[in-house]
Amino acid sequence: MEYEGMVYRPPSEAYSLIIQATIGCSQNDCIFCNMYKEKRFRMRPIQDVLADFREARECYNSIGKIFLADGDALICKNEYLNEILKYIREEIPECRQVTCYASPKSVMIKTKEELRELRENGLDMVYMGLESGNAQVLKFMKKGATPDEMIQSASKIKQAGIRLSVTAISGLGGRKLWMEHAVDTGKVFSAMKPDYIGLLTLMIEPGLPLEEKIRSGEFELITPYDNLKETKLMLEHMDCPGCIFRSNHASNYVNLRGTLNEDRDKMIAKLEKAIQGNLHLKEEWMRGF
Repeated sequence: MEYEGMVYRPPSEAYSLIIQATIGCSQNDCIFCNMYKEKRFRMRPIQDVLADFREARECYNSIGKIFLADGDALICKNEYLNEILKYIREEIPECRQVTCYASPKSVMIKTKEELRELRENGLDMVYMGLESGNAQVLKFMKKGATPDEMIQSASKIKQAGIRLSVTAISGLGGRKLWMEHAVDTGKVFSAMKPDYIGLLTLMIEPGLPLEEKIRSGEFELITPYDNLKETKLMLEHMDCPGCIFRSNHASNYVNLRGTLNEDRDKMIAKLEKAIQGNLHLKEEWMRGF
């Protein structure tokens, strides 16, 4: 199997077969993300993708989960994706889940019928980065989408019967917009009604535009305790019954996990305990990807 550059996947895909359908990310302008900056976005030739699948089939007796990398594989044309899904269905019948990253752009350019077709052919779930529900934060971070576009995309995905996992980043509003970031992200999550929510905490990678904005004073980081207050406020504005919530990434200061809305009060109580200094926060050296 051939891989180009660093390969990224969601934490829940740790034991999945990862095959690059695309190289890089179709958006790739976000000033806080360094995941695909060294790559030029493109689709891989379908014969190369299928060759990787054939090699994987020869190597592994059982393949339970498959993640189609890199960033935003959903943007590929349906004919391309359907050929991949057909191969998986026919040659890897034991596979119980196929997933990929998606963006508002890749969702909105597809018709409802095309999304339903992908679901019928075996695409089970997509991962989408909301990052923030606040329009100012999204614009500043050059996310390339608005809160309304995020909500519309989620609706199309859900209507197609595809499960949806959405991430946001605590601290992304900085000191200036931390409250707006918290409240609006909670509200947008409530409108999106994803099946899964993952909350990460902002980490600054060297060489990115956001690092320069911090150095110049245009963006000011919040403290770890302010981060906890922001997460608490965000949870207080979430209404996502049945959604599985996770904030137990390596970047997070305090690990949270539960099912909304039933476990929301327990998670808020844990955050309050940490804010009051009665719960140990993760040391900075332990935070990493």
